[in-house]
Amino acid sequence: MIGIVVSGHINFASGMASAVKAIAGDQDQMAFVDFVESMSTDELEVALRDAAKQVDGGEGVLFLTDIPGGSPCNRAMTIMMDTDNIELIAGVNLPMIANAAFERDGAELVELVEILLEIGGSCLQNMRKELEAVMAPEPELECEDGL
Repeated sequence: MIGIVVSGHINFASGMASAVKAIAGDQDQMAFVDFVESMSTDELEVALRDAAKQVDGGEGVLFLTDIPGGSPCNRAMTIMMDTDNIELIAGVNLPMIANAAFERDGAELVELVEILLEIGGSCLQNMRKELEAVMAPEPELECEDGL
């Protein structure tokens, strides 16, 4: 099974941990690392490296972080660049993280990345347009023969 490390600013990771637990139950080989105000980026990297080691069962590790270019992303990228069999997706949302728990067993690491990217994009919806589409009146059908 692919190991997963979720990280983000302040309580992003711990918030996602409670949501994932509610949706998918307790997860093995899944760690959540918050980057809190009292941490340096060096301390964050140490915590991310430790988490990656803890969740790695030999099939690779996927980092999921909140903001592309933020400290959790940048430090995970440093780890990805010097460690084999690690991937990183930044800018993740709850559907991506929850589905990572469901989809990772039996998947290849690169395949899981593609699955999650597709899920992440499909979850973004303009709900006003969705509502308008549902509420739009159906066009009246015209009958040629007057029936």
